[in-house]
Amino acid sequence: MSATRRTVRQADLLERLVALFTAEGFSDLTLDDLAERLRCSKTTLYQLAPSKQGLVVEAAKHYFRGATEAVEKRVAQTVDPSDRVRVYLTAVAEQLRPLSRRYLDDLADFPPAREVYEANTRMASERVRQLIAEGVSGGAFRDVHTAFVGEVAAATMRRIQQGELGARTGLTDAEAYEQLASLIVHAVSS
Repeated sequence: MSATRRTVRQADLLERLVALFTAEGFSDLTLDDLAERLRCSKTTLYQLAPSKQGLVVEAAKHYFRGATEAVEKRVAQTVDPSDRVRVYLTAVAEQLRPLSRRYLDDLADFPPAREVYEANTRMASERVRQLIAEGVSGGAFRDVHTAFVGEVAAATMRRIQQGELGARTGLTDAEAYEQLASLIVHAVSS
């Protein structure tokens, strides 16, 4: 169901569902648990998606759609190319900060929801590449191979998303994105 076609009640329910999942994960929650915790009927939940799995995917899409809008709003307010890259990745970090480790692990273990996160990560890495290319073409960054830098950013973002980087470094996803921002800006600066 399109976000524009939701009732106010459905939109509120989806927000509460996102808050529950991102705080506690979703693998151990049944549809009955969700209905009880959200104080609604299962029929009401089925108006958002036809199954618990569908609710998980819908909630992930909703979260990442909102996160993308918030990140892009911050970037749009920034002019300097170095600041745009830093603001972009820092804003991504801020959007990831509220996600519990349990939620991220559940996303990784559930292929349809993992694909939502992976697609968002692919879009984010492409956006970083675009921001770097803009900085290079505007003369703010040294002449780097933007596709290569973008691929390095993408590979790092994938390792962050998969939990590998955090396991090896002890960094949270948000902290890792902040470190990536610093690394990229320093690497491309003149």
